[in-house]
Amino acid sequence: MSTVAIAGAGPVGLTAALVLARRGIDVTVLEQGPGLAAESRASTFHPPTLEMLRELGVVDALLRKGLVAPTFQYRERGGDAIATLDLGVLASDTEFPYRVQCEQSKLTPILLDALPDTVEVRFSHAVQGVSTNAHGVRVATSRGPVHCDYLIGADGAHSAVRHAISADFEGSTYPERFLVASVDEDLTAALPGIAPINYVFDPREWLVLLRTPDHWRVLLPTPNGTSDEHELHRLPSRLTGVAELGRPWRIAHASLYRVHERVTSRFRDGRVLLMGDAAHVNNPLGGLGMNSGIHDAVRMATALADVLDGAPDTVLDRAARQRRTVAVEHVQRTSRANWSRLHAHDDEYRRHLRELAADPVAARAHLRRACLMDSLEATA
Repeated sequence: MSTVAIAGAGPVGLTAALVLARRGIDVTVLEQGPGLAAESRASTFHPPTLEMLRELGVVDALLRKGLVAPTFQYRERGGDAIATLDLGVLASDTEFPYRVQCEQSKLTPILLDALPDTVEVRFSHAVQGVSTNAHGVRVATSRGPVHCDYLIGADGAHSAVRHAISADFEGSTYPERFLVASVDEDLTAALPGIAPINYVFDPREWLVLLRTPDHWRVLLPTPNGTSDEHELHRLPSRLTGVAELGRPWRIAHASLYRVHERVTSRFRDGRVLLMGDAAHVNNPLGGLGMNSGIHDAVRMATALADVLDGAPDTVLDRAARQRRTVAVEHVQRTSRANWSRLHAHDDEYRRHLRELAADPVAARAHLRRACLMDSLEATA
């Protein structure tokens, strides 16, 4: 029997495991897959997340694998930059006044390697049911039952833990699918002046261009009502519309997915905690999903450790409520605003962005909100 079992060996689950292990708590991680997920998925780490990973002793390894992005841009489709924002204005706030571009699949092995031997990670253990009583939790898995005092559900948007405790997941689905293509191209040559991260405005077809250590990634909105096969077939022509290379773009990988904005009404249900995508999902614009999930893991796992060390149970209740507040009032609100503005004719907002770039004080206030610094301080 473990004190804490964690469903999900992604960035959120493994971060929670490391937080708890460093407090001397025995942990068992249950991962439904045969190994760590290899998909690229999220790729942006914000300054406060880097600070948390530094406290956990893993930030140096991430920096060695990642790409430091000190600036990001807002651009017009087919035109020049509207504004370039420099995260250097956060130098008085953080040791990491930049974003790090690195696929989450590069972080999870780092976290796994950092776990002490007291943490047991069991792959091919899919959660199939959860039952609780006053004394603990019984987790039914594909490899037999696991008993623990507390269970953390960090098993993604389709969380088996969330389903097992009948927690709701209310929200909405965006009207278009998102198509993400990883390309083997040097877009700095094709689009001179672009930053490592670029949000491109256009009322008909906005897009996002992100550099990662291995590829450039292009995110394109894609209408509903067509097949994935059709959309992947027309991807090369859409990429040519982004930049004409005189030849077809070299596409390393492409995928289509639907985007949801949902949140459960409770991040704690007695001895069961939900965090990351198991508790809340949002669109990827602004790179807030994985970052806020890691923040969930650090704040809620720390509160759980405090309770296990004798702190009042209300400490854990408060942490769960605070993280839900952040999900709704900061993460979802900001990511939806980012989506709305990318495809709008909003000259006033463009003017606002230019003024931000020219005013370090205003830029600092904007970037503190955009990278979730303020959300952490407001709920400290």
